[in-house]
This record gives sequence, C-alpha cells and structure tokens, in this order.
Amino acid sequence: MFGARLRITALRAAHGPGIELLEYLTPRTGRAAPIDTAANDHWQWQVVLRSDDLQGAWQGIRTAQGTPVSPGPVALDGALGVREALLVRDPDGHADLLAQP
Repeated sequence: MFGARLRITALRAAHGPGIELLEYLTPRTGRAAPIDTAANDHWQWQVVLRSDDLQGAWQGIRTAQGTPVSPGPVALDGALGVREALLVRDPDGHADLLAQP
C-alpha cells in the first residue's frame, strides 16, 4: 500500500515457519473486529500456535490480563494430534488458538 507506515514484529521458533505481526501506523483507517465475533461467524479466523506448556501460557495470559474466550485449557480427544487447546483474543481482537500436542 503506497504511503503505508508499519511496525513489523517477527516471531520464529528453532524449527518451522515464522510469524510476522504487522501494526499499521498509517493509515489507521482499518476497522476493529466486532467484539461479539463468534467462532462460527464468516469473518472469524484464528492463528494456531503450538505450546508445550499450555498451563503456563494460560497463567501468562491471565497475568497479562489477556482476553480469554475459553474458560481455560480445554481437554480434547487427541484425534487431531492436540490434547488440550485454549482460545484467546489479542488486544486487537484477533483470535489465537494455543494447542498442546
């Protein structure tokens, strides 16, 4: 986008792909996600992050006053290679699914 100014934060683990988080400084004409967005809304999307310490991540989210969607880590049957998962929203309202194998 011509004339855009942004801040880029890159996250990279020892293995696998990295993530780039973009914060547009100008223009600031974007719209926030609706606060009542539900998992079954057409515009809903989420970033899936693997965590080997979901309980620790949950404590960090609570300490940082993050916005949990899940009541806490939820036990799953492991059929998709995930034993527990947790859904939270970042300060911009984006959904982040933390999954523990």
